[in-house]
Amino acid sequence: MKKVYFQIEIDCSNERIFPIMLDKKLYREWTAEFNPTSHYKGSWEEGSKILFLAETEDGEKAGMYGMIEKHEPDTFISIKHLGMLEKGKEVPFENDIYENYYLEEKNDATSLKVEMDTEDEWLEYFEKTWPRALQKLKEICEKNC
Repeated sequence: MKKVYFQIEIDCSNERIFPIMLDKKLYREWTAEFNPTSHYKGSWEEGSKILFLAETEDGEKAGMYGMIEKHEPDTFISIKHLGMLEKGKEVPFENDIYENYYLEEKNDATSLKVEMDTEDEWLEYFEKTWPRALQKLKEICEKNC
């Protein structure tokens, strides 16, 4: 398991970024970089269960399930991914996998840093898709700020 980091500067206050980023409609837009059908079901409140879903090439629903481990408004969100959703069933991971979002306001912009655990086999994929997804999120935030 490796920890990977991605970061982008957004010309928007930190108070506005999470509400924009987590809006159901806008979330679909920026996460389309990972899968055009990406969406979530659930709540971003601390302790809540959340599902990250998309359709496979065969049209089946798949994704991951987890819980919001920590949510500090305007500064930090930690997602603990618990397992995969395969053919409608929850298949737990052997190890804890975290995805963390950090916001830090600097001057008139906000730095958004993503830190996540990943397996070697997914490293190349995330190194290609995360920068594109963050660029799309930056555009959405700056347009809606």
